[in-house]
Order: sequence, then C-alpha cells, then structure tokens
Amino acid sequence: MIKVKMRGIHRGLMTLACVVLIIVLTACSGTTGEGEDDGGKVRVTATTGMIADVAREVGGAYVEVTGLMGPGVDPHLYKASQGDIRKLEQAKVIFYNGLHLEGKMTSILEKMSNSKLVTAVAERIPTEELHSGQATGGTEYDPHVWFNVKHWMRAAEAVRDTLIEADPDHTEQYTAQAERYLEKLDALDTEVREKIGQIPEASRVLVTAHDAFGYFGQAYGIKVMGLQGISTAAEYGAKDVSELRDFLVENQIKAVFIESSVPAKAMEAIIAGAAEKGHTVSIGGELFSDAMGAEGTEEGTYIGMVRHNVETIAAALK
Repeated sequence: MIKVKMRGIHRGLMTLACVVLIIVLTACSGTTGEGEDDGGKVRVTATTGMIADVAREVGGAYVEVTGLMGPGVDPHLYKASQGDIRKLEQAKVIFYNGLHLEGKMTSILEKMSNSKLVTAVAERIPTEELHSGQATGGTEYDPHVWFNVKHWMRAAEAVRDTLIEADPDHTEQYTAQAERYLEKLDALDTEVREKIGQIPEASRVLVTAHDAFGYFGQAYGIKVMGLQGISTAAEYGAKDVSELRDFLVENQIKAVFIESSVPAKAMEAIIAGAAEKGHTVSIGGELFSDAMGAEGTEEGTYIGMVRHNVETIAAALK
C-alpha cells in the first residue's frame, strides 16, 4: 500500500517537473502570441522601405517593423520568398503600397487581410488625385505616390489610423508621433518646391529610366519623361529608345538620370545614340525611385531620399 502511494507521488512529481520545464523552455524561446514580440511591441511588416520608414516614425517605441524590400530592389518585379511569407504571417499589422506596385504579391496580401490588419497606404488617396496608368503601364493608376510629399502625408495618416486600430492603448502616442512627422513632411514639401523653382524653367526636364516621377513632375512643376512605362515590368523596344534619343537631341537636353533600382544599360544606350547624332548627354546622377538608400544612411529614410533626389536633379539641371 505504501509502495503504491509512493509510485503515485513519484509520477506526480515527474509530471510537475515536465510542466515546469515546458514553461521555462517557452519563456527562453521568446515565443509569444502572434503579432507581438517579447517586449509587447506590435509586429509590423511593410513591403517597401519607404513604408517601413513611415511605420517606424509613426509607431516609435511601440512597434517592431520589418521591411521586405531593401535598397536597390524593384517592387514591380519582386517575388515573395518563403522567408517573406513567414514575416507576413508573424505580423499583426501589414502595410503595403497598393495600386499594383507590388505586382504578384498583391494577391497574397489581399488574402492575409482576412485574418490580419492589412492596409494599402496609397489607396487612402482619393482616386481623383491619382494618375491613370492605363496608357503607359497597364495598371489602373500610377502607384508612385510618394514622389508627391503631400500624397505621402496621406500615407502617414493611414499608418497612424491602422496602428491605433491595432493598439488602441497607445492612441495618444501614435497621434502625437504622427503629428510631428507630418510637420516634417509639410516642411519637406516646401523645401522641394523652392529647390525645383530655382532651376531655369527651360531646363526643368527630368528624363529617367522608367516613368516613376509623374506625381513629382505635376506637384513641383517639372516635365518628366521615362523610357519605360510606370512599371518596369513593361518592356521597352528600339522605337522607345530612338524616340527618347531624338527628344534629347532636338531639345538639347544635357542630362538624364539613372535609378538605383533599375539597370543603367538602357540609359547608357540612349546617351550613346545621342552622341552619334552629335549631341552630348551626361548622366546627371543616380536617383532613388522605387527603393531607398542603405539602412543607416540619410538616403535610407524617406525624407533623406527625397532630399537626395531633389539636390541631384537641381545640381544637374541648373
């Protein structure tokens, strides 16, 4: 009788020890509920660097942000890896641009909206303020809204509203952080307008590899031309190259610009073609279009990226 009781006590102690061990291992692994890390921060996954930067600015210390697309990455052609899918699944909040910028990833993101907070920040902009892209890129609207700083302020507001919905306990903090960031963006918009205004009007022609700067041109008074349409997925041909070359020669355009996320080969071919016709065209510099600069640099932030572009354009076209 005593032996039976002792065996029962022994089994009970073993069970208790196993439970304690599981609790300890779980705590050590850092595993918590989906969408939060062990610091209680809201896990956010963003597609592009520009969106990730806004999420960090607005979310501050209350979010843990992961960006999928790094420097030099073309979002039009991007394909999600298994690692990307895991980052999306682990997030509580997902931000993406929308307007077909992310191409084939869009269907994945839309499906995830059934179980998570998923926001397409560009789609918060009223459609009457968007550019139609049907003629040049095959999409309904031009997705490159961040080149109009006023449009990007709408994106910041969309991030703020989504974070408040995900984490209402920090509504006051998200609201205040968003307000500070919006003030910086408003000042940036004025700065861009003034710097482009310093370029002689006849020289305000921006020629790039693909037509990403349409919103920029409209907002700040500069003519924009691109070899490709609004998506780099659209192929360009010999006719596109020759027409752009002839435009440069006829209008005596002195500089064209390459983009960090698009190969420079096409623009180099146009420069060579202009030279054959006796007109010298130089590369005015590298612009950040669909991706920002390296993390930890000034150009690795949205505001720094815009400033770099404007200073590069102004220096080349003046």
